[in-house]
Amino acid sequence: MQAGRSSSQGASKENFRLHVVTWNVGTAEPPSDVTSLLELDSQDAVDLYAIGLQEVNAAPVRFIVDLVYEDSWSQAFMTSLAPMGYVKVSSIRMQGLLLLIFSRLTHVPFIQDIQTTFTRTGIFGYWGNKGGVSVRLSFYGHMLCFLNCHLAAHMQYATQRVDEFEYILDSQDFDMHNTPHVLDHRLVFWFGDLNFRIADHGMHFLRSAINSNRLNLLWDRDQLTMMKKKEAFLQEFEEGPLTFRPTYKFDRFSENYDTRPQKTWLGFNSKKRKPAWTDRILWRVKPKENGEERTNLEDEDDELSLKVSQDTYTCNMDYGVSDHKPVISTFRLELKKKFGTPLVRVSAEGEWSADHDAIATYSILEPFPSSTWDWIGLYKTGFKSPRDYVTYTWVKDDEVSSSDEIVKVYMSKEEIPLLGGEYMLCYYSSNMQSIVGISPPFQVQESKAAIEQGLVPENINGLDKLTAK
Repeated sequence: MQAGRSSSQGASKENFRLHVVTWNVGTAEPPSDVTSLLELDSQDAVDLYAIGLQEVNAAPVRFIVDLVYEDSWSQAFMTSLAPMGYVKVSSIRMQGLLLLIFSRLTHVPFIQDIQTTFTRTGIFGYWGNKGGVSVRLSFYGHMLCFLNCHLAAHMQYATQRVDEFEYILDSQDFDMHNTPHVLDHRLVFWFGDLNFRIADHGMHFLRSAINSNRLNLLWDRDQLTMMKKKEAFLQEFEEGPLTFRPTYKFDRFSENYDTRPQKTWLGFNSKKRKPAWTDRILWRVKPKENGEERTNLEDEDDELSLKVSQDTYTCNMDYGVSDHKPVISTFRLELKKKFGTPLVRVSAEGEWSADHDAIATYSILEPFPSSTWDWIGLYKTGFKSPRDYVTYTWVKDDEVSSSDEIVKVYMSKEEIPLLGGEYMLCYYSSNMQSIVGISPPFQVQESKAAIEQGLVPENINGLDKLTAK
């Protein structure tokens, strides 16, 4: 399915910044401001966001509504990130598990071969309250996979958590010949509410160590650290030092650990939950297998063309809607772009307005598996996701002419915004599940009818047309 590309040999490396968030939100609604969580005030520009949430409200009525409309958490992040020039390139939801991937607009045409999958582990493997959701993609030709997990709870189930993670890795498949499984990817980020606890120590010792900032006294009894010593496949995952306070379990809207009685089906239980580093972010660079030989210079170049370093690993104490604090990590990806031109060049021909039909043109710059389901969308600048188009046209059904280099596609004046504004065209590949070409911004002129009659258009939504094909 992947498009053919030229080699990156001779290209210089560039740095890209990745911001990863994991947060068990405890069925709460999002806070009014997520600026601090996303570090939007930072002077270091982020290129990619990976946001993994657990326990998003999945009550039956709410879940059905979220299947039709974007859930409130996705809306909150899109509303905050779109004005800053970010687009949601993919997402996947499995009941309370939600994974969102955002990219700076300039990178969007170079994020391709997007696929998602999920694995249930809760209640005999049939209920999706626990498990893992993942997004895999190609970023400038480098294969990345993001895996958000919510594993079994309670102190005594450390071994079960490892078994669940191994089951998730074994069961998740992708329709990609060179990366059919999670661990086939060049780089994997594993994060979520992994639910590993701090063993052996009593409540008094735990809180004393935390309050005196002697967190190192707790590290060797952290269950994930202990399990990594036993399980070879876990040792391939790296993690930064746990220099932030354990992120579970807090009183809501507080920095105090679990002072309130727990409500159970039998009434209230006064037993307190021990603090723990349940919320974690790890990563894995694919190791070279024993006995593996490089087949050509390109393989050698690929091995050296991507490096990962972690800049920060911390929790954010500003948020209290949940009994977990969000955990944040920023990474620097140093890589050679395997290609620097998009698959498709798309542009608007002539003047656009609702007074006359319009023409979009596109050229295929690199071979890729096109489809009759490919389409060109008209987007307002600052759009939130590939589905946030104003209208669209099918590249095959609405084609009006073609030559060896340029294809012209018709767009009806009935679907062009009356009041105009700044827009762009995006070519969407159905096979790659991604935008593979973006036009420069251009002006849609106000229609004469709108000016003369003072007409205000209703919101135009082409979703029904798209899904009805």
